[in-house]
Amino acid sequence: MKKERRKIMNIGMLIQGLSDGLLLGSVYALISMGLSLIFGMMEIVNFAYGEFLMMGMYISYWMNNLWGVDPFFSIPISAVIMFLVGVITHKLIIRRILGRPMLVQILTTFGISIFLSSLAQFFFSSDYRLITDKILTGRFEIFGVFITCLFVYWLMTRTEIGKVFQAIAEEGEVTGLFGIDSEKMFALAWGISGACAGIAGAALSSYFYVYPLVGSVFCLTIFVAVALGGFGSVSGAILGGIIIGLVQTFSGLLFDPVYKMVSVFGVYFLVLMIKPQGLFGRF
Repeated sequence: MKKERRKIMNIGMLIQGLSDGLLLGSVYALISMGLSLIFGMMEIVNFAYGEFLMMGMYISYWMNNLWGVDPFFSIPISAVIMFLVGVITHKLIIRRILGRPMLVQILTTFGISIFLSSLAQFFFSSDYRLITDKILTGRFEIFGVFITCLFVYWLMTRTEIGKVFQAIAEEGEVTGLFGIDSEKMFALAWGISGACAGIAGAALSSYFYVYPLVGSVFCLTIFVAVALGGFGSVSGAILGGIIIGLVQTFSGLLFDPVYKMVSVFGVYFLVLMIKPQGLFGRF
């Protein structure tokens, strides 16, 4: 009887770990898709993407704190606000550095990162905040993220907008000859990227502390997921995010939580040794 109970408990833990890993992986996948979209079209690495995620978390937190809105219902509002933030960021800053040396682009997005985190610290202090008054559990929010992943994938692979994005990524200089306004498409890409961060941030706020530097906690993991799948590949971003989520969850269950990132980097280096450009990378 004891052996059967242990066997049932082990199976239950594996099923639970698989569920948690897929749910967490879907969050990483959505964030990675937004980052990979920008790189694929413009070959710019957005080092401020962690701060976009932080802003999405703060939007969800304050909507809950001020008006009692559950994080699940704040997802569309966070998506719209962060879509606008992405478009404005491109219009005011990014379009001015297109074609400039990579060092200029890196320093610019890194500067945006510092500015946004400092702005959050100025207005909200360094306090750790947590949403405790929730109608729905965190699983509902993450399930919404999973659905959004599928929608973004469909948008990028099955629609005219997605085909235009791919055309610009492949032959950006030629697309203008066919009447495609690259400037508008770049702004739309930044908007979609911002919306992805807003949705993921709203979902994470339901069970993770919100504070000005929270973006840096996820930033490294996000870049690992994107590099694992291959920079510029939306499909690779999805697969990379899910792999990272599963590796983190099962390494915590089978070994010890302190080995989560060690396991993640172990898988990452193993893939790089076999395929340096990532699973689906073009670069």
